[in-house]
Amino acid sequence: MRAVREVSAGGVIYRRHGDSIEIALIHVRHRWGLPKGHIEEGESSNEAAVREVREETGLDGQVRKRLGDIRYSYRHKTTTGKPIRIYKRVYFYLLRYLKGDVRDHDHEVDEARWFPIQEALNRLKFATERRMVQRALAVLTANEKQPARAANGEQRQGKV
Repeated sequence: MRAVREVSAGGVIYRRHGDSIEIALIHVRHRWGLPKGHIEEGESSNEAAVREVREETGLDGQVRKRLGDIRYSYRHKTTTGKPIRIYKRVYFYLLRYLKGDVRDHDHEVDEARWFPIQEALNRLKFATERRMVQRALAVLTANEKQPARAANGEQRQGKV
């Protein structure tokens, strides 16, 4: 069986809603997941993540941090019906929501929706994607656990 390597990028796009954090998920082929897709020629992985998030969720975001990558493989068929093995690596980034509406997702996605981050963790099908969301949550709550210093030297709580 022939093997093909693919590299993609995706994002965990978040917004703060009061004291809670929400992230956008996409629904494709009967499961909820994170937006991701191929890196185009001449495009960096973080540029691809921003583009894929915009296309698949309808949301514009700004990269805050690289969260890491996941690797997996699956069987597929070529256009002539021959089986191939796809080895995939996906780089994920944390994106801060800037603007947009989840109703503006592209045709490849059945639905895009905001979820409280804990509910999103429960809805994600794949453990590797849950791990990326857990990393995002750790980054987003790290400033709340460690008091920041104000200009006058007093401690205050910070938010990303």
